[in-house]
Amino acid sequence: MSLSIAFTAVFLKAKHGYVGFIDERPLVNAHGTTIEEARQTLVKVAAVAFDEERRVSRGLTAGREVLREAFVIPAAAA
Repeated sequence: MSLSIAFTAVFLKAKHGYVGFIDERPLVNAHGTTIEEARQTLVKVAAVAFDEERRVSRGLTAGREVLREAFVIPAAAA
């Protein structure tokens, strides 16, 4: 089963291209000379960040009986 979650990407024009970050996770950010490059890099950086957070979380629960389930948060109006 493939899960997906939606976030809001924010892009700012910078001196040498674009800086992008995830509105809900501003420390996950990237840059590129074009907005498309910044967008593609942001997707890659976000994937790495979430994979690392997941790895750390799994380490905290290693050897323990746990229940993992989907957790859905309703989106706030923009």
